Amino acid sequence: MIDVSVIKEIKKYAEDENVPIMQDEGIKFLTDFIAKNNTINVLEIGTAIGYSAIMMALTNDRVKVTSIERDEERYLEAVKNVKRLGLEDRITLIFKDALEVNLNDKYDLIFLDGAKGQNINFFEHFEKNLSENGFIITDNINFHGYVKKDESEIKSRNLRGLVRKIKNYIHYLKTSSKYETTFYEKGDGISVTRRKR
Repeated sequence: MIDVSVIKEIKKYAEDENVPIMQDEGIKFLTDFIAKNNTINVLEIGTAIGYSAIMMALTNDRVKVTSIERDEERYLEAVKNVKRLGLEDRITLIFKDALEVNLNDKYDLIFLDGAKGQNINFFEHFEKNLSENGFIITDNINFHGYVKKDESEIKSRNLRGLVRKIKNYIHYLKTSSKYETTFYEKGDGISVTRRKR
């Protein structure tokens, strides 16, 4: 039995401590996708406090998640949350900068939810780990609506730079010769990418 109260506490902690976690609509899309596609091995870039890794692992008992986080405080919180739900045997947490992690395993799903400005780098670093028929899913494609705004409306220079990087990533996906991508208006915007047949 899933302890729903623990999930609620994790979500409350995220809200109180200003930790970005997936919106309800986005997490539902992701877990439904995992169930529908019989996904077993998942690689997640950007654990934060473990919420999405936990929700993916709870989709069914066969799902195994490897998740990478570079922020120590969030990583330790994730370790604690995974333990509270008894999922240590199915969720492997790695404390490191994702671009310094080299894995040999193949994954049915690679979920990009780390630093948004690094999405192209994450994609290129980990695509060798994508199984033959696997998917790469990216969250925050709309980035709180900023991606659809005119850049002149965005006052902060840093935010403008980040939005530009997300737009570059969207362009990168759309123009790829090897991959095809579908974009969904779910949560904060989600893209689903797979190899072209």
